[in-house]
Amino acid sequence: MTAARGERGRAPAGPRRPTADDGVLVVDKPAGWTSHDVVARVRRLASTRKVGHAGTLDPMATGVLVIGVGRATRLLTYVTGADKDYAATVRLGVTTTTDDAEGEVVARADAAHVTRADLDVQVAALTGDLLQVPSSVSAIKVDGRRAYALVRAGEEVELAARPVHVARFAVRDVRAAQDDGAAVLDVDVEVTCSSGTYVRALARDLGTVLGVGGHLTALRRTRVGGFGLEQARTLDELAATPEDVAVTVLPLADAARAVLPARELTEAEARALSYGQGVDPADEHAGPIAALAPDGTLVAIVERRGPHMRPTVVFAPA
Repeated sequence: MTAARGERGRAPAGPRRPTADDGVLVVDKPAGWTSHDVVARVRRLASTRKVGHAGTLDPMATGVLVIGVGRATRLLTYVTGADKDYAATVRLGVTTTTDDAEGEVVARADAAHVTRADLDVQVAALTGDLLQVPSSVSAIKVDGRRAYALVRAGEEVELAARPVHVARFAVRDVRAAQDDGAAVLDVDVEVTCSSGTYVRALARDLGTVLGVGGHLTALRRTRVGGFGLEQARTLDELAATPEDVAVTVLPLADAARAVLPARELTEAEARALSYGQGVDPADEHAGPIAALAPDGTLVAIVERRGPHMRPTVVFAPA
């Protein structure tokens, strides 16, 4: 059973577990935990403070949370920018302050008249390149403060629309339900979108264009870049690792391949990059590219600067 809320991030007293290797953990985040809670727990399981995550999941959400351990924290910026898959449930007919089930209800409307054809038309309109206004309780900073903190402090927050891309917004199932006496629809959807897209905002906007309001009642992230649920482990599974064994991570090179194109280096190129020097480009790709030594280890992340590919992050310094 997952640790109680007050115990998050605390490992049982006992011998210190061996420090995990540098690499990535794909965690199946449980509901009710913040991303910071998961990082705190992994710090203890991996026996290192050098742990970070790539892309916040709301406490209500579950699913893929990519965690970097050791030097892999330097890879996280590339993971954060990867596209993502979600499975979600939208409740049409109820509007909340947070665009999800954790907010207060501000309006209800009868949604019984909404047809599958109506849904298909409006979901299609919310696919492609969009200008999306994020939820006011997002983690976006306004004058140096998180938007959600401002809202909780009672301040009005208006966020500017920003470009996002929704590659897929598909309706999988529609069910009639009741919410405090109102006829609502629960719509199961799947979404593939760019980094920075808010599925809560899609739920809100779908309800708005249908004239009945809407909010998110369930959200599960199923993929981030090349990391999927099939690779994910629960915190309970990680905690079941014997105390005298280091938690197993995905090696740096495999993690880099999951989010970036890769280039195989010669020994001379690997040595040059390890010294921070540039190498000739192998093709027209400007990067970022994962540069791998002949033995398969990750040497650096490189990008084109002028006539050469130069390291932006070096993982195997000379």
